[in-house]
Amino acid sequence: MAEANDQILIRDLRLRGIIGLNDWEREKKQDILVNLTLRVDCRAAGVSDDVDDSLNYRTLTKAVIAYVDSSAHFLVEALATGIARICVVDFGAEQAVVRVEKPGALRFAESVGVEICRGPADFDRD
Repeated sequence: MAEANDQILIRDLRLRGIIGLNDWEREKKQDILVNLTLRVDCRAAGVSDDVDDSLNYRTLTKAVIAYVDSSAHFLVEALATGIARICVVDFGAEQAVVRVEKPGALRFAESVGVEICRGPADFDRD
């Protein structure tokens, strides 16, 4: 059977959390924008119409929200890696593309952020 190229997309999750290097960024939560592209095989769910045959993106989203809400990373890179770990290790995504942005973080820019791509091999050594 050929490898599936299916993806689950979660767009523009608007969250709040502690993120940044400056003292004032460590004092109160800021807006954080998260986008996820999760590579999963959706064939079984497409046939069965049963959520148990798929990655439950509602449950995953709740886990990401709780993680961001309780985290206090200095770097968006670290926050993105933590989110990717949830997607891959906890929810079994074959691959997670995670984009984390801080709206208004730079003068004259809509936002600044990172986009990372991680799979199981990135977390095997943990």
